[in-house]
Amino acid sequence: MRTPASILFSLLFLAAHCLAGNETGINVKSFNDRGVMMYADGTHDNVPYAKDPTVIKFKNKYWMYYSVPALQGSMGGWRIGIANSEDLITWKKVGMMEPTQEVESKGFCAPAAIILNGKLNLFYQSYGNKKLDAICHAWSDDGINFTRNPANPIFRPHGDWTCGRAIDAEAVIDKDRLLLYFASRDVDYKIQLIGVAATPLNSDLSPKNWTQLVDAPILKPTLDWEKDCIEAPSIIKRDNTFYMFYAGAYNNEPQQIGVAKSTDGIKWERLSDQPLLANGKPGSWNSSESGHPGIFHDTDGQDYLFYQGNADKGKTWYLSFVKIGWKDGRPFVMENAK
Repeated sequence: MRTPASILFSLLFLAAHCLAGNETGINVKSFNDRGVMMYADGTHDNVPYAKDPTVIKFKNKYWMYYSVPALQGSMGGWRIGIANSEDLITWKKVGMMEPTQEVESKGFCAPAAIILNGKLNLFYQSYGNKKLDAICHAWSDDGINFTRNPANPIFRPHGDWTCGRAIDAEAVIDKDRLLLYFASRDVDYKIQLIGVAATPLNSDLSPKNWTQLVDAPILKPTLDWEKDCIEAPSIIKRDNTFYMFYAGAYNNEPQQIGVAKSTDGIKWERLSDQPLLANGKPGSWNSSESGHPGIFHDTDGQDYLFYQGNADKGKTWYLSFVKIGWKDGRPFVMENAK
């Protein structure tokens, strides 16, 4: 008889909870021993819970930033967890970003990491304000201690296509400008959409310097599996083509990951009408979803797609990755270690 997923992962948690010196970070050893990353954070009621991964290499070390609800007994008070790794498989939690500005007071999360001017920069969202949530910015010299942009929030969208909300930031360098991708919702607050803005690369990233490039969504749900939501854009550029890995459908519907491409960063076309990375089969760790992608290009040329998943409709959340290969200008999922 198959062990129910919620019981299975409770057992995994008890067996692998808090590797020595790992504070509230959780590495699932049974996966790690097979060369598969499986990480969560135990800050929230000692339950494995981490979402929205972004990974970057900074000062010869891998850094991962992710979302975690930090208030015990509540899903409010989202924070950004910080972990680092030597091999991308096992991770050590080394910090947590706590609120320092009024815009962060109800919570903040969904980070995107990028190196600008030799510093590690995070673009992230406020949380808990519904239509008023917006994109914020901070930077760090060491990967742990962050200075907030005094102008936060730095961006929110406008136009009759959007309710004015901006979440799930992604920052991409494009020649002499910085592109900012974000998710928003329609005016009825039902359909999740993707938009884009830009600022000169040498700007201070304050609100006055951002220009919304299109007064419309650049990608919205149209496929059956995307349902009412496209969010969490994560972008890589190869041979003058942008590739967007995005999440389709809201959490656990199930959310799955698709891919679109663009030559200018504004007009996008899907590469397939099917997900690149689907949710797992019944009984697997990600049977409820494979969502919120974070594409990472390593210095050795290998690409990794980090993502969140769970097997219990969101009672727990784990982070993992698959390797991405390329053939004829199209990404494909490489087989993970078994």
